[in-house]
Amino acid sequence: MAEKEKSLNGSNKVLSWQALGLMTFTSVWGFGNIVNGYANQGLKAVVSWILMFALYFIPYVLMVGEMGSTFKESAGGVSSWIRSTSGAKLAYFAGWTYWIVHMPYLAQKPQNMLIAFGWAVFQNGSLTKTISPLVLQSIALVIFFFFLWYASKGVNALKRIGALAGSFMFVMSILYILLALAAPHLTTARTFTYSLNWDTLMPTFDFDYMTTLGILVFAVGGCERLSPYVNNLKKPSSEYPKSMIFMATMVAVTALLGTFAMGLMFDPTNIPKDLMMNGAYYSFSKLGEYYGIGQTFVIIYAICNTLGQAATLAISIDAPIKILLADVDPQFVPKVFTKVNAKGVPVTGYKLTAVLVSILLIVPALGIGDMTSLYNWLIRLNAVCMPLRYLWVFFAYMMLKKHADQYVSAYHFVKSRGLGMLAGFWCFAFTAFACIMGMFPRGVQSGTDTWYFQFAMNILTPLVLIGIGFILPELAKKERA
Repeated sequence: MAEKEKSLNGSNKVLSWQALGLMTFTSVWGFGNIVNGYANQGLKAVVSWILMFALYFIPYVLMVGEMGSTFKESAGGVSSWIRSTSGAKLAYFAGWTYWIVHMPYLAQKPQNMLIAFGWAVFQNGSLTKTISPLVLQSIALVIFFFFLWYASKGVNALKRIGALAGSFMFVMSILYILLALAAPHLTTARTFTYSLNWDTLMPTFDFDYMTTLGILVFAVGGCERLSPYVNNLKKPSSEYPKSMIFMATMVAVTALLGTFAMGLMFDPTNIPKDLMMNGAYYSFSKLGEYYGIGQTFVIIYAICNTLGQAATLAISIDAPIKILLADVDPQFVPKVFTKVNAKGVPVTGYKLTAVLVSILLIVPALGIGDMTSLYNWLIRLNAVCMPLRYLWVFFAYMMLKKHADQYVSAYHFVKSRGLGMLAGFWCFAFTAFACIMGMFPRGVQSGTDTWYFQFAMNILTPLVLIGIGFILPELAKKERA
């Protein structure tokens, strides 16, 4: 044990805060977040991003920085923070939430792979327009089962390829922003022109706008994901907050510049319905036209995205369930749920994953008529479910400030106990509000069968997923009795 601790806390302190900031940025942010923001709000997303960063994301990042500094010896991230501040039972529910909300996320990854494959082969979005949603979702289910089997083998090759592809996609995203903004000055390309005035940029803060907040929260959340790496920094207490601020700065710059770049390509008053699904490919296709290289950018991006989505799917099947089980108190889960095979794979967790993802892939295809609507709905379902895990981050911060006299930290977002608890409550309440508003369907005529179907699925899915977490402790209790 002593040798292991030395390995983790001594000789392994080789990560710079700049490197951790870049790792976190790559994990949190992607070109798809810029596309989704523009698809929902057009150029008005610029002001939305500014407000989101100022009122939510920056406080969020600084809270995570303080907790990472305070619990610098913890290896379990938010679950360890909850265990330290609120006990094992709530730590179990935090770990459960972190894992279970990945189910809609896992259901979308095979879709993304099919779309990327179609663009890599045909250089257009025809694949999703010529095949029925039920058939496409069935193919996606087959892909998912293959990667479920693949992940169960403990194979790491694809994960390494995916990390390389993900890094290359990051480079292409930055390259897109630079080339798109430069296109009007370097080429004869026809771009949209717009005036940067109040009407162009200022959102209308109505009910419809509120339903898009979940997309923005989903885009900027998750910076606590790499908090277990805090031990790899030379000076965790001071360097971890620096890495979070560095990451937040990069996210803000790319979000704003990326939105302006998309405004040059897509008329903000007439945004394509399928922009969330195909917007990245449309963007690189237009970029290739501007610079006279055809579909080269599209093909490169599609290939990298296929590999990146494949690796993300394999990792996301395996890692969250292991995070849940790594530090869970045995009294909250039945023994069969913690059972692992010879390769360390939690078999029962994989089986439950298979059932839930199968339902999320097939059932919606029966009630949503076209692939574009189905894809857009699943993104918005992710925007409802995934931010639920951020609630535990803000709860942990409120508990940290409540018991501030019990902890020592080299960094403080705010030193005032009352102000800290207020900031944590604000972020908690805003996240919950965004999730609730995200349940109301967009882009679907109100009162239709499809609208009611999507609305019902948006409510039932998180309730069922979280509700299963209450069943396991009861089963474990009966097992002990």
